[in-house]
Amino acid sequence: MTHPLCYDAGRDRYVEVTWNEAFAKIGKVLQSLPRDSAVFYSSGHAGLEASFLYALLARVYGNNNLPQSSNMCHETTSVGLQKVVGSPVGTIVWDDLEKADAFFFFGQNPGSNSPRFLHPLQEAKKRGARIVTFNPVVEQGLVSFVNPQSPVDMLTGRETQISDEYLQVQAGGDIAAILGLCKVVIEADDDALARGLKRIIDVDFISEHTMGFETFIACVRQTSWSDIEQESGLTEAAIRRAGEIYIGAERVIGVYGMGLTQHSQGSVNVAMVVNLLLLRGNIGREGAGCCPVRGHSNVQGQRTVGIAEKTKLIPMDKLKQLFDFDPPTEDGVTIVDAVKGLMAGKIRGFVSLGGNLVRAVPDQKAMEQAWAAQELTVVVSTKLNRTHLFPGKNAYILPCLSRAEIDEQATGNQTVTTEDSFSHISGSIGKRTPASKHLKSELAIVVGIAKATLDSNPRRKWDEWLGDYGLVRDLIEATYPKEFKDYNARMFKPGGFYRGNAAHERIWKTEQGKAIFTAPKRLNALSFGNTDGRFRLVTMRSNDQFNTTIYGYSDRFRGIEGTRDVLLMCEEDMAVSDLKARQIVTLVSDFEDGIRRELPGLVVTAHNLPRGTIGAYYPEANVLNAIDHYDELSKTPASKAIPVRIEA
Repeated sequence: MTHPLCYDAGRDRYVEVTWNEAFAKIGKVLQSLPRDSAVFYSSGHAGLEASFLYALLARVYGNNNLPQSSNMCHETTSVGLQKVVGSPVGTIVWDDLEKADAFFFFGQNPGSNSPRFLHPLQEAKKRGARIVTFNPVVEQGLVSFVNPQSPVDMLTGRETQISDEYLQVQAGGDIAAILGLCKVVIEADDDALARGLKRIIDVDFISEHTMGFETFIACVRQTSWSDIEQESGLTEAAIRRAGEIYIGAERVIGVYGMGLTQHSQGSVNVAMVVNLLLLRGNIGREGAGCCPVRGHSNVQGQRTVGIAEKTKLIPMDKLKQLFDFDPPTEDGVTIVDAVKGLMAGKIRGFVSLGGNLVRAVPDQKAMEQAWAAQELTVVVSTKLNRTHLFPGKNAYILPCLSRAEIDEQATGNQTVTTEDSFSHISGSIGKRTPASKHLKSELAIVVGIAKATLDSNPRRKWDEWLGDYGLVRDLIEATYPKEFKDYNARMFKPGGFYRGNAAHERIWKTEQGKAIFTAPKRLNALSFGNTDGRFRLVTMRSNDQFNTTIYGYSDRFRGIEGTRDVLLMCEEDMAVSDLKARQIVTLVSDFEDGIRRELPGLVVTAHNLPRGTIGAYYPEANVLNAIDHYDELSKTPASKAIPVRIEA
C-alpha cells in the first residue's frame, strides 16, 4: 500500500484519496459520535512517541477507550503480577539470564515465538544450568536447538539438548502442577527441619518480604497427590523430579507465556509461578525472578506511556497541567468490553493503530458483522489484512512506514524508541528507503487525525511534535520523570536504558506493601468441568507466522505441510472417539451459552498431546472461542483451553 484508501460502497472497493481528505473525513465523523462510542485501539507495533500522542488524542477527545493488544495476551500479567508483587511486568533484566542456575518454563515456546531466547538458553546449558518445561505441546525449541549463528552447529547438525525434564501438563492443569512443585519443596523443608539441617525454604525472605504464607502452606499440605495428578495430568514421580531440580538450584527464573495467561483462571496461574519463586526467595536478586515473555516489540512500552483503559494507571494531573484539558475520569473499555459493545451497537467508531483485530478476537463471525456496522473504521497498517475486508460505513486504510524505513520530518530522519520485555528503552533509526514517498509515519498519522478532530490549543503543539520526535520524548519525560529521566540522552545506550522495576529491588508496590502468597481455590484454570465427549482445545501458532500473519504452510517443527486445517489429538483420544487419521471433522464450541460456533473441514492428525487436550491453529480457531470466555481478573480471552466437541 502506498496511498490512503477510502471504501466506496457503490463500487464495493477501496479507492485512493489524499491524506488531507482522509483526515478531514475521519475528524468529522469522530466529532459527530458520542464520546464514549469511539475506541482507540493499538497493537504493539507503534513506538513510544506515537503511542504517547495517540493516548493524548483519545483523552483530549473525551474517553479512556484505549484497549491494546496485551488485552488479548498478557493483560493477565499486567493485572496478576501487579496484585502479588506490585509490578505489572517481569522482574528480571537480560543479564539475569546469564546467572540463573535453572529455568522453569510454563506455556511458552521460544522456538517460534521468541527465538532470541534460545541463545542464552544454549549458553546456560553449556555452563550446567538446568531447564524444566511444562507445556501440553512438545515444542522443538525447548527440546533441542541447533544454533543457526554457529558454523559448527550448522555444518555438523550438532544439537544442544534444552529441557532436562519436559512435562506435558494437560491444558488448564498448571495450577495443580505448580502446587505439586511447591509441595515437593515444603516436604523437603519439613524433612530438613526435622533432621536439623539447613532449611529448604527461605524463611528470612518469607518473613521480611511476604504475606499469606501460612494460608498457602496449609493449602499445599491439605492437597493430596492424587488430586494433583488428576488435575495436572502428570505423575507424582515426574513432578518430584522437577521439584528436586528446583530445590537444587540457587537461582531460578520462572518463564511463562500465553499458555499460562490465556485461561479463565490465568491470573491464578501467574500467582502460582510467583508462589513457587517466593518459597526460595527467587525474586529480587541476581539470576532469579519472574519472566513473562511478550510478543510485539513495544507491547509493554505502550502501556508504560499511557495506552491503558484504567485511569488509576495514568498520571492525569500531569496531563492536565501539560496540555490544558480535563482528562476523562471513567475507565475505558478492554478488548472484551469493546467487542461486546460492538455487538450491542454501542461502539460506533474504531481507530486501530496497527493490528488485525477482527481476525484476532474471539467470536470472529459475530465480530465481522458488528465491525462492518460501525459509522467509522480506521486501520493504520503496513500491509493488507482480513480486517480490511469488513469496512464500516466510513472506512479508511491508512498505510504507514515500517520502523525500518527512513522517517524524514522537519528536523531530519527521526528516532523511534521502544521498550522490551526486560523494561529497557532503546532507540532505532530507519535506514531503508520508504516503499513510497506518500507513506506517513504512525506519529504523523496520529497528528493528522488529532488536528482534524480536536479543537486547537496553544499547549498542544502537534506540528512541532511531528517535526521533532525528541520534543515528544521531552513530554514523556515530563509525564513520567522517574522512569524516563534524561530520556533523549540515554536512548542509544547499548542494550537500552533500564527504566527500573521496584520488585527487582524487593520493593513491593502491592496494596499490602509485601509480596503475596496466593492459596488457589481450585486446582485447574478452567471455567468448565469434565463431561463425556468434551475436549480442551489449545489454539497454537506455526513457526511460519507472526500473530495473525501467516507467512506459509510449512510447520516444520510439527511436521505439518501444505495446510493449517488440522485437528491435532493423541492416538488414544482418536481411538476412544472412534476417529481415524485423515478423517474430516467439525469442531463445535461447548461453551454453555446456547450459541453454536463451529470450525468445519479439519483433518484429524495424530500428535503427541496429553489425553483430553487437542490442538488447532490460531487465528482460524478463534471462531470457537466465546467473547465471554476470559480470565476473571484481566478479561484476557481464554484461548488455551476452549471447551469443544468433535462432530465426525
